This record gives sequence, structure tokens and C-alpha cells, in this order.
Amino acid sequence: MIRIYTYEKCDTCRKALKFLARHRIEAQVVPIREQPPSRAELKRMLALVGGDLRRLFNTSGQDYKALGLKDRLAKLSEADALNLLAKNGNLVKRPFALAKEGGVVGFKEDAWREFIRGA
Repeated sequence: MIRIYTYEKCDTCRKALKFLARHRIEAQVVPIREQPPSRAELKRMLALVGGDLRRLFNTSGQDYKALGLKDRLAKLSEADALNLLAKNGNLVKRPFALAKEGGVVGFKEDAWREFIRGA
């Protein structure tokens, strides 16, 4: 089962959900703003994206800009960055999807095709 964190007003999230529906893949949809991914889920995704913390952040979001993370992110420890993400779903790049055998953040159709093969 795929667990996908989304925001209902996010076009990219809607594309990902339509993609899953088109491929008849069931998913547990979680509202990312109300229930951000856990530290454990974030840490797992961080490993899946090769340890690049920036890939987990919604760098175009207002919260990211308001917190000045463009300049601060490189100086944050992994633990501090994961804590920020786990407390504020607006900071997390979306859609954010995990399955037993992998995960994907953001929506690029080729990456999602690969993801659902292993899910």
C-alpha cells in the first residue's frame, strides 16, 4: 500500500493522484498540512533521495521563504532539518509518497512509473 501525503489545492498532488488512479493503484491519502510525515518517514525518504535534504523541502513555498531557509538550510543539522519538516507539512515537498519498497517526492511521471513497479 502506498501512503501519499498531499495538499488538496496542489496541482502537482492532483496529477500524482490521477496518475495512481489511472494505474489502478490504491493509496492512503494523508493531508500533509494537518499530518506531516513522521521523522522516521522523512529519514527513510532522505536515504531514498541520496541524503540531499534540500530535495525534501518545498523550496517554492511561503513558509520556506519566511523562515529564510534558502540561506539557513546548508547550516542546519540533519536532525534539525527533519524536526522542522516533521512539525510543518507546508515545508515538505509534495507529493510525498512511501511504500514498503520505496518512495518518491515531487511528481515526475517517469519516477512514479518506476515507483509503482516496486510498490
